[in-house]
Amino acid sequence: MKILAFAASNSTKSINKTLVTYAGEQLRELRSDVTVEVIDINDYELPLFSVDREEELGQPQLAHNFFNKIKESDGLIISFAEHNGSYTAAYKNLFDWASRIETKVFQGKPSLFLSTSPGQGGASSVLKSAETSAPFFGAEIKGTLSVPSFFDNFDSDANQLTNEDLKQKLHEALIALHG
Repeated sequence: MKILAFAASNSTKSINKTLVTYAGEQLRELRSDVTVEVIDINDYELPLFSVDREEELGQPQLAHNFFNKIKESDGLIISFAEHNGSYTAAYKNLFDWASRIETKVFQGKPSLFLSTSPGQGGASSVLKSAETSAPFFGAEIKGTLSVPSFFDNFDSDANQLTNEDLKQKLHEALIALHG
């Protein structure tokens, strides 16, 4: 089973990338038959989507490359960063371009959606939005987890969740993802 993992953030210091990478490592420890590829959405940076740009550019190769990464996977782990209660502009733009290739961007893939933030909300607003809309775009949601107060619940030096309840919930979500 091949899992594609990424943070829906373009920050080079993204705690969501830290979380999604950690989740991928935990899944590999649970199941030796799983490979996890963590990608960086900065590698798929595109001009701001508009119908005018689409008419001018068509569907850019980077959008196809991102879409094909999803297509080649057997499942997804995405960790959503939250900007002002919603998706980051970088993720939303990439998603918009990919959705013009095919509305079902997630292509029926089993998916685990995560989110985190430094604050107590844990980016739960964007996670809820993603969870609500994802089935329309072809995701088969197997689990979600918001990690509040990231720096209180994750030890970056040891690279692990320190909150036992969150660790258990992630473990259960990873099992549900793998089936």
